[in-house]
Amino acid sequence: MANIVETAVNAGNFNTLVKAIKAANLLETLKSPDSLTVFAPTDEAFAQLPKATLDSLLQDIPKLKKILMYHVAFGDVRSDDLEQIEEAETLEGSIVAIESTDGVIQVNGANVLKTDILADNGVIHVIDAVLMPAMVAGK
Repeated sequence: MANIVETAVNAGNFNTLVKAIKAANLLETLKSPDSLTVFAPTDEAFAQLPKATLDSLLQDIPKLKKILMYHVAFGDVRSDDLEQIEEAETLEGSIVAIESTDGVIQVNGANVLKTDILADNGVIHVIDAVLMPAMVAGK
């Protein structure tokens, strides 16, 4: 089975996410043997950001790294786990809110479009928005 990065590349709809991961030098983190859960914004989710915002993030590596790490939670958190929990701690250090109502799961208000894309070092859940940690969003 492929690792999280290879799985994202193979899926074909995370090109912007993979480009950002490479720019932020997070490949090794996401290829590590530690179990991780990635809330992965699609290319369409990144397209919702103003182009200037995305371009500036790709130039501001510390901020980009914070945002990307905010999409990664510790452990292998599957969809049945997401339905049971209300929050998850991210590698960025903050907490994301998890809400599950009638089979619809949201992470900080972003809809989870697809769950449980398995990788050998964790799981990917597809989301429809880019999550912003409070300290980045507030600036």
